[in-house]
Amino acid sequence: MPALDVPWPRTEPAALTPSPERQELRDSLRTLLTRHSDIERVRAAAESELGYDRELWRLLATEMSVAAIAVPEHRGGLGYGTAELATVLEECGRALAAAPVLTSAVLGAGALLAADDRDTVHDLLPAVLEGELLATVSPLTGETDRLRAEPGPDGWMLSGTVTGVLGGASAELLIALAACPDGVRLFAARLGPEVARARRTVIDPTRGQADLTMDGTAATALTSPETTAATVERLRDLATLAVACENTGVIDRLLELTVEYTRARQQFGRPIASFQAIKHRLADLLVLLERARSAARYAAAVYADDPGAARLAVAVAGAVCTEAAVQAAAEAVQLHGGVGFTWEHAAHSYYRRALGNEAAHGSATEHRARIAALLGL
Repeated sequence: MPALDVPWPRTEPAALTPSPERQELRDSLRTLLTRHSDIERVRAAAESELGYDRELWRLLATEMSVAAIAVPEHRGGLGYGTAELATVLEECGRALAAAPVLTSAVLGAGALLAADDRDTVHDLLPAVLEGELLATVSPLTGETDRLRAEPGPDGWMLSGTVTGVLGGASAELLIALAACPDGVRLFAARLGPEVARARRTVIDPTRGQADLTMDGTAATALTSPETTAATVERLRDLATLAVACENTGVIDRLLELTVEYTRARQQFGRPIASFQAIKHRLADLLVLLERARSAARYAAAVYADDPGAARLAVAVAGAVCTEAAVQAAAEAVQLHGGVGFTWEHAAHSYYRRALGNEAAHGSATEHRARIAALLGL
């Protein structure tokens, strides 16, 4: 990975400035998610056959157009930017929304937009943007030895197994890397009943994973061997940024829950929030939130201006927000006392999400290693 010539920050990106439209979007999303995504409903959706809340997804996709927000108008989107998409992800993380926003609305749509030839996805992209076709992206680790593509009479055919696919149990479109006779390409494949799906047991049941096995599944090539590496790098940045924004929302809600509890819980005739030791720990949670919020929103604003120039800002957001979310979740569990250590408490679902994000999208250590590589250290 080549080092950056001039590391960020250079100037303040325009998208970092707060806007009334963005606040209205946040308020509308929070109202919708408060009404349709309480913790009981989130857990019930996670345990369902689909693994997500179909009604919530319909509302988010149709009424809020979450998949089309950051898509250019000439590609069928609303023409807003990554800063607005970051707002959506923060609020979904705050509510642990049981909907395929990350997998389909962000990564799936982003992968289709990155196709070398837009004509190859003319029938796929509109359906994904409207929420009618659920897409997901396999872990883009470069390990393609388990998935291979062969040219067939009517196009490409995929065979093999791809593991640890987020939302793989219910996805209808898979975007994955596969080894071809001429190199490695990124493919989009519709998942029919012939595809074998094996659910995985994961730490975060609100975001399930599955292993998918294909044998001659028809697929469309999105990239050539020459463009695959750059496309995958950009999609990895998008995934890191999206999870950073989501983790910011997780921290925000954990702080809110903890403040509410410590104000209500009394000891020696006083709310425990009035004790100096508790005040300091709550202040530390607030610092974690502000660090994460600053890093994630700055990265989103830089990405909106120039995705290629945002690599360092995105890596910093990945490191800061991943670490902050895990620390905040552990602290929230402790500050809730005995009830916080029960799996039934909401704090544990947020803890699981923070740990699941870390496992699926990289630890703070891994993101710091990328920062060092970008800076040539």
